[in-house]
Amino acid sequence: MLVYLLIVVNFQSWIDPLIIVSALPAALAGIIWMLFLTGTHLSVSALTGAIMTMGVATANSILMVSFARQRLNAGMPPLTAALEAGASRIRPVLMTVFAMIIGMISMALGLGEGAEQNAPLGRAVIGGLLFATVSTLFFVPLVFAGIHARLARRAARKGQSRHEDASGQH
Repeated sequence: MLVYLLIVVNFQSWIDPLIIVSALPAALAGIIWMLFLTGTHLSVSALTGAIMTMGVATANSILMVSFARQRLNAGMPPLTAALEAGASRIRPVLMTVFAMIIGMISMALGLGEGAEQNAPLGRAVIGGLLFATVSTLFFVPLVFAGIHARLARRAARKGQSRHEDASGQH
């Protein structure tokens, strides 16, 4: 909730932060699945990994939505803005995710003396980022396009009804 409110202040909008946090349920699903598949119990280090994953997923979604917003403000239709954001931001998102996943592989394997203590952190991060990345690259742009297209249609209808009211027609 606090993250959402901070993003609201940053974007000066209530809608774009909702679009941004729409990737986070996928991250949670990825964390849960990875912990389940590896037989790892929920622990403090797994929760720490979940917090890390949520931060990276939120940052990647912010990157996507802010770029799509710039394109939308430049006059592009919502779907075109979202598709262009997805196409142009895929590289930075994937670079961030792959760097984190590659860095966490050795931790997730839990090899070596005492390494099993931090393995849940690495597993949670890897699972969460795998699911969150797919959500960020595909789901977030679609949600952005859908919501902003609907807002544009609503604004067009309001503008049309105001024009009809001003001209005396109904």
